[in-house]
Amino acid sequence: MEAFLLSTGIVALAEMGDKTQLLSLVLAARFRKPWPIIWGILVATLLNHALAGAVGAWVMATVGPDVMRWVLGVSFIAMAGWMLIPDKLDDIDAAPKGRLGVFATTTWVFFLAEMGDKTQIATVALGAQYAPLVAVVAGTTLGMMLANAPVVFFGEALTRRVPIKAVHAVAAVIFLALGAGVLWLGA
Repeated sequence: MEAFLLSTGIVALAEMGDKTQLLSLVLAARFRKPWPIIWGILVATLLNHALAGAVGAWVMATVGPDVMRWVLGVSFIAMAGWMLIPDKLDDIDAAPKGRLGVFATTTWVFFLAEMGDKTQIATVALGAQYAPLVAVVAGTTLGMMLANAPVVFFGEALTRRVPIKAVHAVAAVIFLALGAGVLWLGA
């Protein structure tokens, strides 16, 4: 249960103001069909985070707990710093031109946008730190949905009310505490 709850909380906080949350807003504004967008985000997140969590678990099994403790500790502390850097949509277009449809477009674009993203890196680290892997993936997916579904439904009005800097600061403190705990307490 700890793996599930911690994964949910970390990803929900890390996702606030993230480029995939901005992408959710763009997709909602472009297509105006919330349910296919929500389902596309869910499928993309499940696929992406299952892969990321499996990589984390594999790395843990490969390098051993002592080396992994240092890798995780430093990774969580680096994530704390990364949380303080605001995300932008960068060069991601709202949706590719073509006939994919809302669900397939959302799934594809969201999966690609999540590659190398904060929440994917966090999922790798959580997959290495906690078991069972299914609890980590379920938690990170729920966190992603908690952060993105309201944006799809309520859009810009919601993003104007959420103090993104404060959310990022809280997430940074949590990552810093996790990193310090892993390094100094051997948690």
